[in-house]
Amino acid sequence: MRIDERHTSALLGQSTRTVVLPSGLTVQMCRMPGFVTAYAMLTVGVGSIDTGYTVRGREVRLPAGVAHYLEHKMFDCPYGDAMQRFDALGASANAFTSFDKTAYYFSCTENFSQALEVLLDFVATPYFTGPSVRRERGIIAEELRMYRDSPEWMVTANLLQAMYHVHPIRVDIAGTEESIARIDAALLRRCYERFYCPGNMVLSVAGCFEEDAVLELAEKYFSTAKTAASPLTIREPGTVRVHYCEQKMPIAAPMFQVGFKAAGGEVENMRHRLLDELLLDLICGETTDLYRRLYEAGEINATFGSEVMAGRDFICAMFDGESRRPQAVYEALCERVTTLRRQGIPPQDFARCRRANYGRTIGLFGRAESIAGLMAAAHFSGMKDIYYPLEILRSTTVEELEQRLREDYDPTTSALSVIWPQGNP
Repeated sequence: MRIDERHTSALLGQSTRTVVLPSGLTVQMCRMPGFVTAYAMLTVGVGSIDTGYTVRGREVRLPAGVAHYLEHKMFDCPYGDAMQRFDALGASANAFTSFDKTAYYFSCTENFSQALEVLLDFVATPYFTGPSVRRERGIIAEELRMYRDSPEWMVTANLLQAMYHVHPIRVDIAGTEESIARIDAALLRRCYERFYCPGNMVLSVAGCFEEDAVLELAEKYFSTAKTAASPLTIREPGTVRVHYCEQKMPIAAPMFQVGFKAAGGEVENMRHRLLDELLLDLICGETTDLYRRLYEAGEINATFGSEVMAGRDFICAMFDGESRRPQAVYEALCERVTTLRRQGIPPQDFARCRRANYGRTIGLFGRAESIAGLMAAAHFSGMKDIYYPLEILRSTTVEELEQRLREDYDPTTSALSVIWPQGNP
């Protein structure tokens, strides 16, 4: 049975159409009048944290990095590299693997239908050969070594290892050199069959295109229903493994990252992510007294920022930057959290931050790539449409934020990661 729904935002004067095909593939479309560019993204609900699955009641374990390895090899086709076809059509294409998703995407100003057919074709018809898969192992190993040489990546990788005991988020998205050595063409084929099923995929298209052409191609390449494997459930303790970790690397100034670990499922995490972005601004955004005090004292500089990392079964809020005294910044952040938990959030600060976040969020709906990403995120989180962030920000109360702060911002479940310059005492 085919399901066809439209959702409209009167505020933005914009609408989206969601069609679920009989095969289970979800197609999301947002036509943007006046745009000359089209952006298409095919997202699969499998990522680096999927280190196993259940089949007929039996657990099957996978090497770390298999989803990322699979992403690399999906571009292989009997005719050669799919990227060459995108280039010939004037389309800019790429892919990425995150902790819980894999996405393949392109943008173009012409030849959209032909480029979309290339995308759907190579994802629907995998082509793995032993020699090609073995050659890729060296490329991915070099990528892993490159990450280990990046202080920006290592400060985050170390923090995740400090905060999480057993959750696969603590392992590099690309795996390890030991784990990828266990991956071969047969294993990639099995993982493809288990996870690359229409019901576990969503095609998101935004910009300038024809809806009927998108649906016709989607039905052509994904016509058969197939059920994806159930990912393994990871039982992660609520505590952090350690509160502090450090490493020395050849950098000019010390780098740090502070994380507050929380709990939640994917549906809750979409709402929690928006609330947490508000809370990060309230704790130490650029307009807060804490930010000004730390900045004027030279404890932080213009590199200071914050972000929320959230996925299917994990969420953590982070502050990062450069500091000569990262421990002092960490203690100041924890003290600020403790004060807000005890005294509450000043209503005027809440109103200011909500307005600022609302404005930034509205800006997302003016870019085709942002809309495609919002559509995919909404699908995997069970949200009905992409306009939920605006509704959440409109309906959020200061009491709800304070409850979120009390429940999931606890200095006892936080950690500090520092990268010191080599030779630093």
